[in-house]
Amino acid sequence: MEREIHVEKVEAFKTKSGNVRYVLRDAEGNEYTTFREGIARSALEAEGGRARIEFHEEQRNGFRNVYLDRVEPLEEEPGGDGGSDVDEAAWSTAVEAAPLLVDDDEKIGPEELFELLKPFKDRVAEDIREDG
Repeated sequence: MEREIHVEKVEAFKTKSGNVRYVLRDAEGNEYTTFREGIARSALEAEGGRARIEFHEEQRNGFRNVYLDRVEPLEEEPGGDGGSDVDEAAWSTAVEAAPLLVDDDEKIGPEELFELLKPFKDRVAEDIREDG
């Protein structure tokens, strides 16, 4: 299923097995779960803004689980100044640079990765906007 939502909050929880479960909460209080770091990064990027999500539901042991399959951050105002294209290019550059910014032996979670890459992405976006 696909839906456009306002991403209120993204949280990470360590499971008993040692995995990390990421929970995205939308403005209506719905929760969507993923264990995939790539999806969690996109969710963190969309936090506080709008996003188009794809998800599926599963019934397990009497519980309904809603799993994220994709998160696509959206620009706040349709027909804006093209800032989303700049941000998309800046994020792409930051993600490509990630192996150079993170030590090979270091295991880093998505929140830490986001905090590391966001300033780099912001500088790239600023440079793009200044140079036109």
